Amino acid sequence: MLYAIISQDVENSLAKRKLARPAHIERLEALKNQGRLILAGPHPAIDTEDPGEAGFSGSLVVAEFATLSDAQNWANEDPYMTEGVYQSVTVKPFKKVLP
Repeated sequence: MLYAIISQDVENSLAKRKLARPAHIERLEALKNQGRLILAGPHPAIDTEDPGEAGFSGSLVVAEFATLSDAQNWANEDPYMTEGVYQSVTVKPFKKVLP
């Protein structure tokens, strides 16, 4: 089943994001290589694709996991979570309708 992993960053997270990003991307690449990643990306803190020093306010990942518990465990082990980039993470079942 698909799950949406919706994360909210701590204030001024950009420096922490930059440090943890390689390990974060590596985990997403693993999901992609397994054919389980639907989409992933950050929420810019301002209304632009490249927010520069304004950074990001959170992230969204939609991926396939066997269970909600598996999705939650994956989210809890994300480097952005363990390195203090995220202040909170919500994991919900997701039903893709379009496209």
